[in-house]
Amino acid sequence: MATVKEVAQRAGVSLGTVSNVLNRPEVVSEALRTRVQEAIAELGFVRNESARQLRAGVSRTIAVVVLDVANPFFTDVIAGAEDLAERHDALVVMCNSANSADREARHLRRLDQQRVLGVLLTPVHDAPSPALAEVREHGTPVVLVDRGAAGATGQASVAVDDVLGGRLAGEHLLGAGHRTIAYVGGPAPLRQVQDRLRGLREAVGAAGSVLTVDATGLSVRAGSQAAAGILAGPARDRPTAVFCANDLLALGVLNECVRRGVGVPDELAVVGYDDIGFAATATVPLTSVRQPRELLGRTAVELLLAQVEGRPARQVVFEPELVVRRSTGRRPPA
Repeated sequence: MATVKEVAQRAGVSLGTVSNVLNRPEVVSEALRTRVQEAIAELGFVRNESARQLRAGVSRTIAVVVLDVANPFFTDVIAGAEDLAERHDALVVMCNSANSADREARHLRRLDQQRVLGVLLTPVHDAPSPALAEVREHGTPVVLVDRGAAGATGQASVAVDDVLGGRLAGEHLLGAGHRTIAYVGGPAPLRQVQDRLRGLREAVGAAGSVLTVDATGLSVRAGSQAAAGILAGPARDRPTAVFCANDLLALGVLNECVRRGVGVPDELAVVGYDDIGFAATATVPLTSVRQPRELLGRTAVELLLAQVEGRPARQVVFEPELVVRRSTGRRPPA
């Protein structure tokens, strides 16, 4: 590849002039800028941004570490983050922890070595990991995404009130006449899973009962497996509604209902969480608790850039909203 020195020689200018054209074009006359730009085009020169950032000691890369890259929820969060990052001339790169604490730690340590501008992290566990502590100790800003940081001094975070989200789902199902509700959750250590269950229980109270079903994960397949267990017994003993910890689980429940010929919502009402794009286009459009996914990403970048500028870390919590569709459209049988 062509070098800066070759560009300078082709344009008949100094190395400093080429550098100014690349980094501070306003200080170079139009004639010289034109000569340098023509030389760049003729030689096919591409600047080495990594080397420039290494020399300057400043990166323009924001890393996002998520639990599951296959989950559309995180895709939307990253889209929001990238939208704002691009306006600030920053690049977003994505890492997938695959819900593994060890893999998350490896990503964080590599990113720390790369001296990224900052990290947006959806952690595997609530308790801060040693790798996260190391990144923060080295001065790299970290923002927790989709996870609160109550009581964590100096830790920025952006999240949604998941207890309220669970309460919205529970109140909706109670209002539709359901009194026996199954909650299909994912990995128990995830705070979001427990908070959504807590909200459901608060809403149902003594007016009904909540059956908890532990899914093997937060995927469509795990939802199908959980639904197979729920639907295995006699119809009279089944819950009349299911609230799922996320939309992928809910879509799996819907798939299993279709496979078994179980009517939704006539025989089983289904509520999801996140309101990903697939929720509205499912075979039976899915009632879901909507999270402001892209807003979460944009806000996370705002909080990170604020720390880069020396402002204090903030913790932001948004409120979810219930989006009602056909999967809960009718009252259960008497």
